[in-house]
Amino acid sequence: MKVVDQIKEPIITEMELFEKKFYESMTSKVALLNRITHYIVNRKGKQMRPMFVFLTSKLINNGEVNERTYRGASVIELIHTATLVHDDVVDESNKRRGFFSINALWKNKIAVLVGDYLLSKGLLLSIDNGDFDLLKIISVAVREMSEGELLQIEKARRLDITEAVYYEIIRQKTATLIAACCSLGACSVKPDSEEVEVFRKFGEYCGMAFQIKDDLFDYGDAAIGKPTGIDIKEQKMTLPLIYVLNNCSKKEKRWVINSIKNHNKDKKRVKEVINFVKDNGGLDYAITKMLEFKDQALTILETYPDSDYKNSLQLMVNYVVDRKI
Repeated sequence: MKVVDQIKEPIITEMELFEKKFYESMTSKVALLNRITHYIVNRKGKQMRPMFVFLTSKLINNGEVNERTYRGASVIELIHTATLVHDDVVDESNKRRGFFSINALWKNKIAVLVGDYLLSKGLLLSIDNGDFDLLKIISVAVREMSEGELLQIEKARRLDITEAVYYEIIRQKTATLIAACCSLGACSVKPDSEEVEVFRKFGEYCGMAFQIKDDLFDYGDAAIGKPTGIDIKEQKMTLPLIYVLNNCSKKEKRWVINSIKNHNKDKKRVKEVINFVKDNGGLDYAITKMLEFKDQALTILETYPDSDYKNSLQLMVNYVVDRKI
């Protein structure tokens, strides 16, 4: 059995019902919108975010979820989908999960409007049901994701990023949404409990490990489906590179920065930078940090009694760092 199927097993009924509710939450009177949302739903990814919502709820609530849990999962998936649609426009990307992106098929203007529509649908789903506590969690996540992306763009221009700033970027850009999933799951069944913050932290640690793993793929081989060196070409400063820049000679540092700034389209030079990072311990350091975040997430789960839900969350944390794509 695939790991993702194993993780889903204790919430399979909830996930099936969620898919129906999620599709309903997207419907519109505009035929074009329905055609596009149908296209989105039929090309869904692994759905890790709703899985986090349901597993967290069931872990802390004796295996029970409620209507708020379903709404929380739908809201997070609507918001996440909206950000992906907008990201593809920003990145001028024509593919998403191996399929054509919305902007590739329907052009940028429509893609931006569809993203806005999904965002508003998510917010209204919370407002119409009086889920203001869930809405606050989501709204903070959306704000932080935008700030994280903009901070990364600002720093890429100057290439002056420290390890602390890198962690802040990935916390906002990636970890905040996974943190929101887990705190939503807790808040849907136990509002105002300490567990809302405990699981926000749990999700944050998972998200940090997830993004470092993503950054490591840039140094892998082409078989993983992501072209190597793409972060260097886009002047994105990731942890392996930051570590090496902080631990090499001034002359080497000048060469690396010059390569990234002025020769990032030169395949041979990009490959040299990748090898320099590998040879100087950049990958080993990033892997160590990724495993630290993973362990912090697992430590939080240790305080809970054994259950299928705990087991699935542990599998999920390990999957985040072991995945091949």
